[in-house]
Amino acid sequence: MAGLLVCSVFLLPVHPADAAAVKFKNCMQLNKSYAGGVAMNAIVKNKGGKTKYKPTVAASIYITHKGLNRNKDGIACER
Repeated sequence: MAGLLVCSVFLLPVHPADAAAVKFKNCMQLNKSYAGGVAMNAIVKNKGGKTKYKPTVAASIYITHKGLNRNKDGIACER
């Protein structure tokens, strides 16, 4: 029984939320993974004009890259 418990701990899948967040140096690097940028939530509106891609909604990633949001609209590196 104990062996089964130990094995199950090692076989559990790792979720992205459990993984350490990647810190991108600039918008070019961030846009390679998130083409439309990263939004703080689904309610924010883009103030930077027309964009080509829809942003990924991920609060934890946005908070990590808040400094890359030049126009302070809640979307970092929108394009």
